[in-house]
Amino acid sequence: MEVNLRIPTSLNEITLGQYQEFVKLEQTLKDSTEVSIQLKMIEIFCSVPEAVVRSMKATDIAEICGIINLMFDSDYQLISKFTLKGVDYGFITELDNMSFGEYMDLDTFIGDNDNLHRALNVLFRPIKLNKGGRYIIEDYEPNDSEVAKDFPLDVVLGAIVFFYTLGKDLSVVMMNSLDKKNEKDLAQYLISQQNMDGSIQSMQSLTEILQNLKISLN
Repeated sequence: MEVNLRIPTSLNEITLGQYQEFVKLEQTLKDSTEVSIQLKMIEIFCSVPEAVVRSMKATDIAEICGIINLMFDSDYQLISKFTLKGVDYGFITELDNMSFGEYMDLDTFIGDNDNLHRALNVLFRPIKLNKGGRYIIEDYEPNDSEVAKDFPLDVVLGAIVFFYTLGKDLSVVMMNSLDKKNEKDLAQYLISQQNMDGSIQSMQSLTEILQNLKISLN
């Protein structure tokens, strides 16, 4: 049987919602065979029914899964701006000036796969003013989080790695700030992190990072 399907060639062609669905299923199928996971991988990331995947050649399945796996075995860099469905989105520009509600939602949901879109809704919002290379994003609206499920995965993983890296270093900066009794050290650090690459070589388990990721300061 000849099957026509669209194979993603970059993480930009996979959405956060698809990733969340796969991670959830992968956790459910953790004791299942590898072929069961491969079936779901193609069903979700290639957007084809399970019956269609079952009709494909086993060699084609293995090749496609290899292509998809290879996309995840890469560096993830912070992407500060992107366009989705005609709307320009920007990364939050003032990390040191987040409201308590923004900080609480980000800290609560960035390590929770089922609610990861709610964390991304804090980090990326529509740009309401863009001038001279600088931009201002819309105010935070917790109820707008569903749109984040359509965010491209390279944007999502770049932000996750950014905060994973930030979380590893932040405790050291906090201790130095306390030792010096200089609160400006923390603000300076947070601002400087917005210009970093935010990359980690070949992360072996994005799911594990999601489970361990927290940016709490206490």
